Amino acid sequence: MPAFDLMPFSIRSLGVVVLLALLAGGPAVLAWRLQDWRYGRQLAQMAQSQADTLNQMTRATALQQKAEHDKRLALEHQLSASEQTHYRALSDAQRDQDRLRDRLATADVRLSVLLDADDIAAGCAVPATTRPGGVDHGAPRARLDPAHAQRIIAITDAGDRGLIALQACQAYIRALGR
Repeated sequence: MPAFDLMPFSIRSLGVVVLLALLAGGPAVLAWRLQDWRYGRQLAQMAQSQADTLNQMTRATALQQKAEHDKRLALEHQLSASEQTHYRALSDAQRDQDRLRDRLATADVRLSVLLDADDIAAGCAVPATTRPGGVDHGAPRARLDPAHAQRIIAITDAGDRGLIALQACQAYIRALGR
């Protein structure tokens, strides 16, 4: 007995019915399957196109983020160098002020002010100081009290620090503006 005969009748009859249905509706079923295949291919192409577009957008975004990160790092390095420069200027100014204060305290240097010639006529006759090695008559000057000189140095020190801080702020804003 052939193997085909061993199949149950219901399976054999179902196969025959499907084969007859395909043959009877052949062109319509074939057209339907062909159209399904075309749409499937179009959908696959659209999905691939969309995936390619998303990949390109992702790459562009990653490149833009890397460029922004590099710009941020460059700005951080620039600001760090600027901060070091201004810190050095501040410490140099502080050192110079300390040196001047020490020289004032030991009387190596004395501060003096120019006097107005009109005030001398008003009764404040202070002799003009001469420069070392000469006897020329310069403008009349008055020596400041050491305590007042120290206060003036403190005021100029605070002013120098303020100017250095202002320059640092201006450099920071200029760096951010670029």
